[in-house]
Amino acid sequence: MAGAAAGHFLPVSHVAAPVPTIGVEEEFVLVDRETGRPVGRNREVAAAASARGLDLELELTSSQVEIATPTSASTQEIGDHLHRLRGILTAAADDVGVDVVACGVPPRVPDSFPVTDTGRYSAIADRYGMLAHEQGISGCHVHVGVPDTDTAVAVCNWLRPWLPVLLALAANSAVYRDADSGHASWRSVLWSRWPAAGPPPHLRSARHFAETVELLVATGAILDPHMLYWDARPSDHLPTVEVRVGDVQMRVEETQVFATVVRAAVMTAFDDLRQEGRRSRTDAVLDPALLSAAYWIAAHDGVDGRALDPATGALTPIENRLDRMLTVLAPALDRLGERDGVQQALDRLGREGNGATRQRRIFAESGSALEVVRAATLRRCR
Repeated sequence: MAGAAAGHFLPVSHVAAPVPTIGVEEEFVLVDRETGRPVGRNREVAAAASARGLDLELELTSSQVEIATPTSASTQEIGDHLHRLRGILTAAADDVGVDVVACGVPPRVPDSFPVTDTGRYSAIADRYGMLAHEQGISGCHVHVGVPDTDTAVAVCNWLRPWLPVLLALAANSAVYRDADSGHASWRSVLWSRWPAAGPPPHLRSARHFAETVELLVATGAILDPHMLYWDARPSDHLPTVEVRVGDVQMRVEETQVFATVVRAAVMTAFDDLRQEGRRSRTDAVLDPALLSAAYWIAAHDGVDGRALDPATGALTPIENRLDRMLTVLAPALDRLGERDGVQQALDRLGREGNGATRQRRIFAESGSALEVVRAATLRRCR
């Protein structure tokens, strides 16, 4: 991640535990203004952005770019950076004559997505074939600082039962190929086809993590450690936990809330791990079948249906699971001064839904995926 999310802890003298830094990456698709279909012009947009002082990351497909915030200490900083970065990206796209769309999948698609012409991306395309050429999906990645890899591994173990809730919360990819996909997060379904995607396995230590990565590379399942696409992972180049489970969000405010919840979850995991006698609970191994089912329900229902607790097998309305998450994270949110803001956002979510809800509403009312594209352009929603 270029320039984002350093992994040190900020000293905060009046709280019982450190407050970690945070950084956010957002992926976007470039589309033709008339048809709403992705266009392979990321190098042109990157050049226009560079002229405006912003270095964009080129993604696997040539219709995608990524922005990354600097390391930040607060939700407000994240929001300020995202408004600024999205604004520059929109202006750069204007220079080229294309639009930028904030959806987990493009509602309208070409027959295939051309791969960005770099050595690494070409090697991925050669190795993985149609997986690469059908990529074109956009996520929101949140980096939260941790002191070392052993802590990062333990935090990822702790996060596993909550990843389906985070997936449902951030679902924003309901419309695909000019149709309602039947899922709130179709991105997560497409993403799961990669060999090292989805929830991370339960890992015993940093050494076990390193051995697992080495095995995946040695077998050819992944080409390099950066292809470790788990939804929560120790970063391969920063001292952070990287949570990758969410779709890119339409609105900056939604990204802020999602990032704040992720940050509070990492803080809560760290608190639990520091308290003697609670490691057995936080490191509990989940039933893989239950975790898989919880993931599918989250991707399918989003915030408009049910949720499965993979630790207990209990199936409840999603509101109950979100309330439970807020209760668990409350002490960390209080330390951040964000509890009221997150509660208000979740209340609004209950009334209005999330990005996936809005996509479906627009598509049902207009019968047009192009209208979904237009509603999700950064010029309309940043």
